[in-house]
Amino acid sequence: MNLDTITLIFGTGLFFIGITGVLIRRNAIVVLMCIELILNGVNLTFITFSHIHGNLAGQVAAIFVIVVAAAEAAVGLAIVIAVFRRHPSINIDEFNVLKW
Repeated sequence: MNLDTITLIFGTGLFFIGITGVLIRRNAIVVLMCIELILNGVNLTFITFSHIHGNLAGQVAAIFVIVVAAAEAAVGLAIVIAVFRRHPSINIDEFNVLKW
């Protein structure tokens, strides 16, 4: 196995660990961290395919995903903090505060 194959397997593993965490866990901060794992797995796959094909499109896409992930983390944590100030729980099942 060459380095590209190992990197693709690692990226796929990160992606599926993140998916499993999003589906199983109920803590909002842990779910946000699992979403970051998903995005990092996708970034690793983008960069690996970019390296395999010899172009920079995957690396540009990975930088774009990093920027979007930073914005997602900032907005997500702001929402979690706002909800936690009202109700001292960050369990996703109890997030009915944002409903009308």
